[in-house]
Amino acid sequence: MTFRASVLTLYPEMFPGPLAVSLAGRGLAEGAWSLETIQIRDFATDRHRSVDDTPAGGGAGMVMRADVLARAVDHASQPGDPRPRLLMSPRGKPLTQQRVRELAAGPGAVILCGRFEGVDQRVIDLRGLEEISVGDFILSGGEPAAIVLLDAVVRLLPGVMGNAQSGEEESFENGLLEHPHYTRPQEFEGVAIPDVLNSGHHAKIAAWRHEQAEKLTRKRRPDLITNRVTKDG
Repeated sequence: MTFRASVLTLYPEMFPGPLAVSLAGRGLAEGAWSLETIQIRDFATDRHRSVDDTPAGGGAGMVMRADVLARAVDHASQPGDPRPRLLMSPRGKPLTQQRVRELAAGPGAVILCGRFEGVDQRVIDLRGLEEISVGDFILSGGEPAAIVLLDAVVRLLPGVMGNAQSGEEESFENGLLEHPHYTRPQEFEGVAIPDVLNSGHHAKIAAWRHEQAEKLTRKRRPDLITNRVTKDG
């Protein structure tokens, strides 16, 4: 089964962008996943191809229209399409590695890239859009966020990553940040690779890596430690 991504955007020229190179690009070329872009303006009905209007109740900026977006979503996601409908939005639920894995195990996704001040709430509710955020910051639009999401998902698809084990030991996979990495030269500017990594003792190496991961997580992301304790408890 090929993972199918349909991206609804005002700027289709932004795709595939970075997704055309490295792991994602190779997977795209080899057919591990497919990508189509859909121009939202094609579903406007006036001669100006308007996709937005002033916010009800007043305020700054413009809001993307529900009727135009609904037609675009309906075109991309026909009845019976099992793919989730996602809206890239700063107010969405934070994207996690768990959600990434869920998406990678599915048939694909329909991704709406928001612009301006946001999207009319009615299309979100009536079309069942799942709002997803890639961080607590504001972008000029949902396109960069969609690229981030797709890159995270595509690399987990079967055959895309050269060594499947690489994905199992990364940050967030076990609730911790990833341990430090080292490679040659043996000594760099007076700092040597930790002895344990040259010991050949796999159990000791695994224990050291876990200890370092916990230490790093406690320092940089104590919230992840708290979440682990809550789940285990």
